[in-house]
Amino acid sequence: MADGSRHKTLHPGAWWLWSLALGTAATRTTNPLLLALLLTTSAYVVVTCRPDTPWSRSYSAFLHLALAVLLIRLLFVVALGSPVPGTHVIVTLPEFPLPAWAQGIRLGGRVTAEGVLFALYDGLRLATLLVCVGAANALASPSRLLKSLPGALYEAGVAVVVALTFAPHLIADVQRLRAARRLRGRPDRGLRGLLQVALPVLEGALERSVALAASMDARGYGRTADVPAPVRRTTAALTLGGLLGVCAGTYGLLTAAGGSYGVPVLLAGLTAALAGLHLGGRRSPRTRYRPDRWTPRTCLVAASGTAVAALFVLAAAADPTALHPTVLPLTAPTLPLWPAAAILPGLLPAFLAPASRKEP
Repeated sequence: MADGSRHKTLHPGAWWLWSLALGTAATRTTNPLLLALLLTTSAYVVVTCRPDTPWSRSYSAFLHLALAVLLIRLLFVVALGSPVPGTHVIVTLPEFPLPAWAQGIRLGGRVTAEGVLFALYDGLRLATLLVCVGAANALASPSRLLKSLPGALYEAGVAVVVALTFAPHLIADVQRLRAARRLRGRPDRGLRGLLQVALPVLEGALERSVALAASMDARGYGRTADVPAPVRRTTAALTLGGLLGVCAGTYGLLTAAGGSYGVPVLLAGLTAALAGLHLGGRRSPRTRYRPDRWTPRTCLVAASGTAVAALFVLAAAADPTALHPTVLPLTAPTLPLWPAAAILPGLLPAFLAPASRKEP
């Protein structure tokens, strides 16, 4: 890739920060109008900025996964009932008696509008979070993200990147072979077509696996440097303690009861984890060829998503009822202006993204 196009390409870490920040904002609300705005923002940026690469097509897969999660959530409410009592009955299903050990669970019975709306709001929040993660997968190059990882995470990052890139290549092989069979007038559907397509795809996957193993071995994958035992123990303690702190701090941020300790514990965990990763990088010293830089435009992309998450956290603390519409009594959700305006900075990457559609 030319230097000019590299200069225009954004750092993959910025896309992940932007996407995860939008997902964090989605976890702070169950308002379907705000969640719809977050979904629209994510979709617009992905359509505008994603490159023409195999992994960029994963966004549609995450959309289907989010829709499946939403439908399953509604199906569970219809079949097993909802913890939210309601008076507006939509339909009454036949209720099946359950044994004594299943007390508190029902199968069938009344399906109320309040219970369905509660499940819809809750499922839409999870679906929005999945779509935001899908946006990160569609916008960030896995290979370039691997180059940006610290040395301590390089081997784990290689495994993740291989797993992420295997499915797109597999889908591309299936589409290519089916198109070739159609051009030759041979069937590409049914059991016979599946078997005659699956065998060449499996053969190609095995060949890529052998070639990948040989190239990784030639590049010294899995070889580490000698590090003193005290440094190894300190690295393990800092990394493990830091990750536990990050989990506890994130839990505090996502719950109302942990708002007082969430931010300090999260910052302390991040500091300890980064220190552990820095020390762990001494076990696998490596160099980066033409590494990606954090340019001012890249920082603006990451900051735009962070601003959306921060404004939603403030809005949830200032006016929680606006971000969590009630279903008891049954009322239509309203669009709060301040949280809705807080989503607008999330559109900034659509205007800062490179014009080039090609990736390295």
